[in-house]
Amino acid sequence: MFDTIKTETDARGIARLTLARSEKHNALSEQMMEEITAAIGQLGTDDAVRVVILAAEGRSFCAGGDLKWMQSQIAAGAKERAAAARKLAGMLQALNTCPKPVIGAVQGNAFGGGIGMMSVCDVAIGVEGAKFGLTETRLGLTPATISPYVVARMGEARARRVFMSARLFEAAEARDLGLLAKVVLPEMLERAVMAEAEPYLACAPGAVGEAKALVRSLGPRIDESVIDMTIEALVTRWESAESDEGITAFFEKRDPAWKA
Repeated sequence: MFDTIKTETDARGIARLTLARSEKHNALSEQMMEEITAAIGQLGTDDAVRVVILAAEGRSFCAGGDLKWMQSQIAAGAKERAAAARKLAGMLQALNTCPKPVIGAVQGNAFGGGIGMMSVCDVAIGVEGAKFGLTETRLGLTPATISPYVVARMGEARARRVFMSARLFEAAEARDLGLLAKVVLPEMLERAVMAEAEPYLACAPGAVGEAKALVRSLGPRIDESVIDMTIEALVTRWESAESDEGITAFFEKRDPAWKA
């Protein structure tokens, strides 16, 4: 049914949505974003599903947006850019508003959009040795569509430590920033994730969904106007000379003009 992801649900109602583009470090292509959105929509409305584990295959959890997809947006028209940005924003919002608890099993590195994926999980558990970073500004871009979720997860003060500099940080700092709830050895990840998932099997599903909606309503506002603003910000950045230079430099395997 899907080409870039896998889904399965066990007899107890624990579902697993797995990013399965390991050869590309699970970078978010247009197809992958569409498939994640469709899958989480199905899982969110399936009465047999009690909790969703968001996982990934390979060495990386998610390397962010697919750079060939980003490069194609530079040459696209304004409408095409806006439609592409909305697919990314829509995927994140679908994950964020899923009525089922979403637990992130972060087995490897996560950058850019991968940080956004972690931020929309209700709980994310990562492994020692993994590296993280909001790396968009190295490419002349900004963490636009993921920003509401990242700031909601970290808080503004902590987000400012890593949001603009593109520096990489370790799992322990990701925990201190609020991005990860817990850091474990790789061989302990599955046990730690199941320890978060299994308590939901004793909870009333409707009450869990309403409690999740309630806590979201009490947190930072992430509505259509906020999402539209982030889409406009990303489209504007795609139109900039800096993004053209940054992405071109990446594919040409050279430093961008601004690197000191």
